[in-house]
Amino acid sequence: MSASVITVETKENASQNLIIQRPSVGLSLQGRIRVPGDKSISHRALMLGALSQGETEIQGLLLGEDPRSTASCFQAMGAEISELNTELVRVKGIGLGRVREPVDVLNAGNSGTTLRLMLGILASHPGGFFTVTGDDSLRSRPMSRVVKPLQQMGAQIWGRKNNSLAPLAIAGVALKPIHYQSPIASAQVKSCVLLAGLMTEGETTVTEPALSRDHSERMLRAFGAKLSVDPDTNSVTVTGPAQLYGQKVIVPGDISSAAFWLVAGAIVPDSNLVVENVGVNPTRTGILEALAMMGADIQLENQREVAGEPVADLRVRSSRLRSCTIEGDLIPRLIDEIPVLAVAAVFAEGTTVIKNAEELRVKESDRIAVMAQQLSKMGAKVTELPDGMEITGGTSLVGTDVDSHTDHRIAMSLAIASLVATGTTTIQRAEAAAISYPDFTATLQQVCR
Repeated sequence: MSASVITVETKENASQNLIIQRPSVGLSLQGRIRVPGDKSISHRALMLGALSQGETEIQGLLLGEDPRSTASCFQAMGAEISELNTELVRVKGIGLGRVREPVDVLNAGNSGTTLRLMLGILASHPGGFFTVTGDDSLRSRPMSRVVKPLQQMGAQIWGRKNNSLAPLAIAGVALKPIHYQSPIASAQVKSCVLLAGLMTEGETTVTEPALSRDHSERMLRAFGAKLSVDPDTNSVTVTGPAQLYGQKVIVPGDISSAAFWLVAGAIVPDSNLVVENVGVNPTRTGILEALAMMGADIQLENQREVAGEPVADLRVRSSRLRSCTIEGDLIPRLIDEIPVLAVAAVFAEGTTVIKNAEELRVKESDRIAVMAQQLSKMGAKVTELPDGMEITGGTSLVGTDVDSHTDHRIAMSLAIASLVATGTTTIQRAEAAAISYPDFTATLQQVCR
């Protein structure tokens, strides 16, 4: 498949259409590729580096828009951060308790992670006044899930819709430790409260209904925080006040980005792809478990540990998929991968059920509604559920005009679906992919043979 049948059309308003025309015969995906650095780890490395004494060195940082928003916010509060690149980023920290009051509004862009985690830091720094906002999408996303536990700690936060929507204003005060029983399994909620606990006298504990990704716990320990984990109760405790010290961080490839190639390699006939250097942290490998249930041929090669995070090369070969049910404790470990799992389900024999995933409705878009609408446009049999989808496989997809709704994961999921749709598919507002994967289109052109 030549690059000429994967084309990008830039419109006057800088919006982009990604046009994919599948050849009548012969398409397969081949080669070895690397995906961008893990977004979750990139955010945390920048944040903890900024809050540390001394210098932090980061290799493999994701160069997407979201980490740029994090870097910009912490630069505005006094951290010195070198130009962002994948080779080496240096962060000269300001130290906990020394966050500088910014002269302007802090803008988190499209990044929910930046805004939600930062609230725990800002609220716990006495004497500072901070205002935070984001783009249209972020200003519509719920912040009460982190504002409420912070208020239980004594935080002073004001915002729209009863303090639940950005822009938000924060007056930093000395907080008190709490034991927060989170109603949802969310790494953002857990991390926000733990970050607030760094500046709080005593033990701050978060207990979740199921285990969410644990990058914050791993990195806080590495930076010197006193932290304990009780896996039997899904509880994490941090003891404050803490002091953090600059570290060397190597960011593995993002399994959420690798997921697009794992599904593509499984559904495009005669494919054999290797995605190198992917983080396989057990709290993030729900995508591997779900695809294994569906019968995908995926092997972990060259398994190793890099800077405290397990890493492997992932080889995927095309295979016949079968339906399964994706639910319960698996959901927090693959929440970001559900849009592309829905694409896999279209090519699985039987009816795949995805449930307990209502969190998808408050992401960059309502991912349940949008994926159901867009895949249905292409001819898939998708039934929208309040908390997920039912997808009956075996229907051939037909190329048509679809829309990303400016959601990066929707844009890339629809591109993967287009590889096995007859005719031509045009994905509107495809530039959204750059939020987490700036080189997605170039990599797509590289692997299509």
